[in-house]
Amino acid sequence: MATMKPLLRKLFWPILSHFEKGEEAPHYKASQRIILNVVGGLFLFLSLASGIASIYASQFDALIPVVVFFVVSLVLLVVGSLGTDAAVARIWGNR
Repeated sequence: MATMKPLLRKLFWPILSHFEKGEEAPHYKASQRIILNVVGGLFLFLSLASGIASIYASQFDALIPVVVFFVVSLVLLVVGSLGTDAAVARIWGNR
């Protein structure tokens, strides 16, 4: 697992570089990373459920929300699992 993280960070550098640039964020809490991963998992579940429902109903126009939910879940899970503390705090903002 230790050798996999640098490889995944290189693979997802376009997403991570956007959130990791700039100064260190001063308001990081460990619970923020957990919540980010949980919400990312929920969006992934919502994407899969919407995709199955749209295929079952033969409504292929409904695939737009599937793509949007999947992209949001991808960003949240990548930053939550691979991002630095500053990247996680930057998603939450200055609170």
